[in-house]
Amino acid sequence: MRTLYQFPLSHYCEKARWLLDHKGLDFIAHNLIPGVHRAFSQLKTGQNNLPILKDGERWIADSTQIALYLDEIYPEHALLRSDLRLREKTLEINLLANELGLHVRRWGLALTLSISDEPIEIMIGEKGYLRRFEKISKPILKTLIAKNYQLDAERVAVSKNTMDAIIAELNQILIENHCRYLVGDRLGLADIAVCSMLAPLLELEGTPWENENHEIQSDAFLGYKNELLNLPLGQYVQRIYMTERNARVDWRGI
Repeated sequence: MRTLYQFPLSHYCEKARWLLDHKGLDFIAHNLIPGVHRAFSQLKTGQNNLPILKDGERWIADSTQIALYLDEIYPEHALLRSDLRLREKTLEINLLANELGLHVRRWGLALTLSISDEPIEIMIGEKGYLRRFEKISKPILKTLIAKNYQLDAERVAVSKNTMDAIIAELNQILIENHCRYLVGDRLGLADIAVCSMLAPLLELEGTPWENENHEIQSDAFLGYKNELLNLPLGQYVQRIYMTERNARVDWRGI
């Protein structure tokens, strides 16, 4: 059985889950503890980040490398086109989406954590040591997140500006491809990458970022969400999730 080592709230891990789902491959989503995960990641893959896919004896780190691996080993439902021009365009958009994801994470976390501990609650999970000792684990996790993701005001402002620029560029790419998909005429890596990176801003149903408990969001977050939904890009992300995100595994993991 394949195992995807993940953080449930990570949009890069959502991207990896979607890649596996698109291929129709069975897998287990296994959660790791933030911070503590680094020792495991270094031991298995020589780097610090998630997601990591274990497929038999193979260990593959990074959502993009997972996509390339899956297309090589499981070519059905290809994520990249055989046409060289379309393949290169897909990889360019994927790279742009990966950069966007860094800034979405910083800006979104900064706003959300300023008014709610909901992300911390999800990271702690429903049971286990973190939940058992939550009075200690919650403030530690919050400090780790602020430090690791550099949630200071100056960097958050830079991330907001960078998000604006990348979203405008992706919106134009989508319009030029007649608003159905980003590359070609069917779902592929570019679509999965972009939709996964933007999903946290839209609080889409069935995703880790769905506002199930009707948590209060900041005016800045709600305003940005509405601005995004007024763009073809935001409407496209919403449509793709509704029609093509056929999740086979619960994002909450085990």
